[in-house]
Amino acid sequence: MTIVDTPERRQLRELTRSFVTREVLPHLSDWERAGELPRSLHESAAKIGLLGIGFPESVGGSGGDLLDSMVVTEEIIRSGGSSGLIAALFTHGIALPHIVAAQDEALIEQYVRPALAGTMIGALAITEPDGGSDVAGIRTCAVRDGDHYVVNGAKTYITSGVRADFVTTAVCTDFPGSGSLSLLVIDKGTPGFTVGRRLEKLGWHCSDTAELSFADVRVPVSNRVGPEDTGFLAIMQQFANERISLATQAYATAQRCVDLAVRWSRDRQAFGRPLVARQVVRHRLAEMHSRTEAARAYVHEVAERVAAGQPVVTEVAIAKNVAVSACDFVVDAALQLHGGFGYMRDAEVERHYRDARLLGIGGGATEIMNEIIAKGMGL
Repeated sequence: MTIVDTPERRQLRELTRSFVTREVLPHLSDWERAGELPRSLHESAAKIGLLGIGFPESVGGSGGDLLDSMVVTEEIIRSGGSSGLIAALFTHGIALPHIVAAQDEALIEQYVRPALAGTMIGALAITEPDGGSDVAGIRTCAVRDGDHYVVNGAKTYITSGVRADFVTTAVCTDFPGSGSLSLLVIDKGTPGFTVGRRLEKLGWHCSDTAELSFADVRVPVSNRVGPEDTGFLAIMQQFANERISLATQAYATAQRCVDLAVRWSRDRQAFGRPLVARQVVRHRLAEMHSRTEAARAYVHEVAERVAAGQPVVTEVAIAKNVAVSACDFVVDAALQLHGGFGYMRDAEVERHYRDARLLGIGGGATEIMNEIIAKGMGL
C-alpha cells in the first residue's frame, strides 16, 4: 500500500469517480466547445467536499493535504476528465493558498470560504504581457494612497480570468521591475479593472483564460495579503505545490492514455488480427507503461517529502520535468496507435494530446526547471 493508497483515500477516489461520471462526462464535450465550465459545477463539487480538499476545515475546507489533492487529480483524469477541467475547477488551488497562509481572518471570510463553498471563483494573476517566468520583473505597480493602493498594469494568460469574481494579483510596490512585490486581492467590477478578451488556446479548451488590465484601480490596503513586499516569497513558497499538481496531471494523463491505447489495441482489428497481437505494438505499450510508472513513483516520493515540509526545490523541479517528459511521449504514442481516429475531435486521446502540451510550460517551463536543477547540482 503506497502513501496515496489508504482506505480513506480509496473512498476519496470512489467519491471523485462518481462525481466525474455523474457531473462531468455527459457534458465535457459541450464545455470544451463553450470554452468554460458552468459555475454550478463548482457548487456541486463543493457540496460533496471535493472543492475543499487540501484546505483546513478552519477556513471552510474539507481537510487533507497535498497527497489527498493528488488523489483527486489522479482520479478525475483516470475517470475520463482532463487537466483542463482540473485547471478550471480547481483554480482556487493557486488563488487561495497565499491568503490562507497569511492568516488574515477578514480576507478568509470574504474570499476563501465563499470560494471553497463554490459560490465565488478566484484566479491568480502573475504573468504579464512582456514577461512570463521572471516573477521578480513584474511591472504592474501599486502606489499607496492613504487607505488604498492605486494599481496600474496588465496581466495575461490568467486561468479562470473570465469567470473569476476576484483575482489574487502580484504587484510591484516600489518601481517597476524592482522585485519588491506584494499580493493584492482585486474584485471584479472595481472601476478601472477590465477583463479583456477570452484567449483561444491549443488545449485546455474548457478552462477560460483572459487578459486583465488595471487603470488607476483603487484597492483597499486591507486587501493586501500579508505585509507589504512579502509577495515574492509568498509566491515562491506556493510553487512546490503547484508544480507537484502539474506533475500529477502529467503522469495521470499518461496513465489515462496508456489505458485508452491498450483498450484500442485490443479492440482494433488490422489485417485480420488485433493490433495488440503485433510485437511492435506490445513493446510500444510496454514502454508507455514503464515511463508512466517511473514518473508516478518519483512524483509520489517527492510529494510525500513536500507534504512533510521538507525543502526539496530541486527534487520538485526534477519531478515536474520527469512527469512531463513521460506524458509527452505517451500522449504522442497513444494518438499514433489510434491512427486516423486519434486525430478526430471525438477521440478522448486527441484532447489529452492537446491539453498535455501546456504542462511543460505552466508553473515554470521545463527550461526553468532545468536551471533550478542545475543550481541544485552546484552548477
